[in-house]
Amino acid sequence: MSKVNYKSIEEIELIRESSLLVSKTLGEVAKLIKPGVQTNELNNIAESFIRDHGGIPAFLNYNGFPYSLCISLNDQVVHGFPSAYELAEGDIVSVDCGAILNKFYGDSAYTFPVGKVDVETYKLLEITKECLIKGIEKAVVGMRIGDVAHAVQEHAERNGFGVVKELVGHGVGYKLHEKPEVPNYGKRGTGAKLEEGMVIAIEPMINAGKAAVKFWSDGWTVSSMDGKPSAHYEHTVAVKRGQADVLSTFSYIEESLKQNK
Repeated sequence: MSKVNYKSIEEIELIRESSLLVSKTLGEVAKLIKPGVQTNELNNIAESFIRDHGGIPAFLNYNGFPYSLCISLNDQVVHGFPSAYELAEGDIVSVDCGAILNKFYGDSAYTFPVGKVDVETYKLLEITKECLIKGIEKAVVGMRIGDVAHAVQEHAERNGFGVVKELVGHGVGYKLHEKPEVPNYGKRGTGAKLEEGMVIAIEPMINAGKAAVKFWSDGWTVSSMDGKPSAHYEHTVAVKRGQADVLSTFSYIEESLKQNK
């Protein structure tokens, strides 16, 4: 079993730079989220933006994945393919992005409503984002992975949503996926102890209906078994004493969405 890679203060600052490049890339993607836009346009914009800023798209050719973004629509949970599909009013679209800068990885995801979405779907987006915040609150020295996981699960299930169990968050930095795994369900006080120098991607994947998922024959796409919408938000986070240090940000996305209105 591979060990946790602890990062120095200097290395965490480099991961912050790669994470902020991801955040800015998602901010550029956010400008395009509207009915009639093909999802492969989002992919192309992201790849160009990452390269123009000295980075490398982390997902492109990762274990054979053929795109720079994972774009997952409606009932798709994660790892969806960009395509000629045109976004439609009422859709939701999860965009997951990774970048390598100065040899370090950053990773973040956001689920966008396309135009106006129904009340239940909007609630799913809000609760999933809150699950991320609640998970991050537990990413402090002395807590355990189970504390992060439980915070996510408890908030999702209390609001009647299903927590995806087959897919998890992860350590990040030298590689895209490192130890430890960070599930979105679990018991308080269990799992790996959180220590200074750990950098983790916390990423709630929450279904509007049941937790069960199905894996597509393309080898990548995962969707909800019952066909109900699924949401996904993710931040790269450094474990600290007292309060976690969130290395990625949604501020660029939120700025773009304001301008879209």
